[in-house]
Amino acid sequence: MLLEGERDTILKTTSAVLAEHGARREKLIPLLQAVQEQLGYLPKLAMEEIAAALDIPAVEVFGPATFYNSFRLHPPGEHQFKVCMGTACYMIGGQIALDSFERRLQIKPGETTADRRFSLDQVACVGCCSLAPVVVVDNFVEGKVTPTRVDGLILSYESNGQKVEQDSQQTEATNTDEAKGEEGS
Repeated sequence: MLLEGERDTILKTTSAVLAEHGARREKLIPLLQAVQEQLGYLPKLAMEEIAAALDIPAVEVFGPATFYNSFRLHPPGEHQFKVCMGTACYMIGGQIALDSFERRLQIKPGETTADRRFSLDQVACVGCCSLAPVVVVDNFVEGKVTPTRVDGLILSYESNGQKVEQDSQQTEATNTDEAKGEEGS
């Protein structure tokens, strides 16, 4: 489902990418990458436009887009949850954390909630094995994630929208207060 005005944005972006890269069959992957880079995902409409411009069946565009896991077929959510499924995370409960996100958000990995607030992905390894199981929320690592922590993470983003922004403001205020205290000594 496209949001209001999104159709025009997709068509303009796809047209600009085709003009920049050229409408040639051997440019298919770079075309898909460029569209995704600009839109954040590969909409069906963009892939259909690329197929038409290259004069190839749409299935020849959908094939690579669905084969390579670097392509995203759903728009990213405002907040992205990436559950690590590397060996350490998997063994210590990564699948349980993933299942908890699926139940709570009612989406599967690679999908986005209908309101586009949250998207869910599973990743191969985050490189924070000592914190397993790990979830990356937007660009911040959350370690030792249990089903209860999953509920807390989602709730914190639902209730105040920008948990990270609020946390950084609190830290900044604390640092400012501490600095003032040192000046007064």
